[in-house]
Amino acid sequence: MNSEAQNPRSTPVSLAQFTGYFLWLGTVGFGGPIALAGRMQQDLVDGRGWVSREDYVEGLALAQLAPGPLAAQLAMYLGYVRAGILGATLVGIAFVLPSFLMVLALSAAYVRYGGLNWMQAVFYGIGAAVIGIIARSAVKLTKLTLGKEPLLWGVFLVLAISTAWTSREIIWLVVAGGVLNLAVKAIPAQRTSVASMVLPLGLAVPASGPVLQIFLFFAKAGLFVFGSGLAIVPFLYGGVVEGHHWLNDRQFVDAVAVAMITPGPVVITVAFIGYVVAGVAGATAASLGVFLPVYLMVVLLAPSYKRWAKNPQLNAFVRGVTAGATGAIAGSVVVLARRSIYDRPTLLIALITLAVLFKWKVPEPLLIAVAALVGLILRGHML
Repeated sequence: MNSEAQNPRSTPVSLAQFTGYFLWLGTVGFGGPIALAGRMQQDLVDGRGWVSREDYVEGLALAQLAPGPLAAQLAMYLGYVRAGILGATLVGIAFVLPSFLMVLALSAAYVRYGGLNWMQAVFYGIGAAVIGIIARSAVKLTKLTLGKEPLLWGVFLVLAISTAWTSREIIWLVVAGGVLNLAVKAIPAQRTSVASMVLPLGLAVPASGPVLQIFLFFAKAGLFVFGSGLAIVPFLYGGVVEGHHWLNDRQFVDAVAVAMITPGPVVITVAFIGYVVAGVAGATAASLGVFLPVYLMVVLLAPSYKRWAKNPQLNAFVRGVTAGATGAIAGSVVVLARRSIYDRPTLLIALITLAVLFKWKVPEPLLIAVAALVGLILRGHML
């Protein structure tokens, strides 16, 4: 694909330079999907001029419409615009690889030293801070995705309550939210085609062998992450803790914490889970599983994207699904809080973290580091 011919308003740049930028962003980029997407606009569109504003906006719209972690999908789309399938492949690898390697190292340390008092103390503080961070993200997503539409608020509340009550994200309810919004907002003739296309994604896939099970489970999970990487948290909890029993409650919260303290996509938490279950092979299978659907979405949909991006039926369905996913995130705050907040210090850490995030723009890794230090001090005193 000749990007210079299709994107004349962008500044010429080699594929090596373009890929190198995403390797750098994956190494130092903190703050979640919205912050990473904003950084791409600031650097690639406004700063270097390597990507035209039109291509960026179209890529962002695709990342919001299609399932998959937003920042990774946007990066792959921009790589596709630059150099077709090769560009999407190289950019995807470059963006994910640094955080994958960091999580791999942290996972190995966790598995080896997780029983030591100092590591337990560190995650005592981190786990509580993570609850505050997820709660703040849920509030931001609610404002961003629901607006003043009563139907979307209804879908949100149903998923928030059901997730908090059952400790699981009920996928058919998320899909039903999309179908309901489509039925109310869009043409009746389009209902069946969209619903029949998406509903099968929620079906369980039989698998044998732990690594294959891990891959297939996380591939299915990747199909239900709309917008925020945190949308995967309630889905993972239901499968990883309640379903497969791969991790216990404490380990799952620690997995989310590891994703918070590393740069790059938040969904890289799956590498930690995979490592705890089946070592390096498990971490690799989990990461491939969650990012492969994203990659396939880009390379399969990008060529015809302009034809269906403004389809009102598709947009209505996605808005309903996003409202459901946002509700599941809100419900997961309650689920995870029951496991991580169990005394006054953890309650204070969570509340202070939440208050700081509402009042100031403090980097999340800094809050995690402070919480780890507080946990070390408190538990060190107790032990």
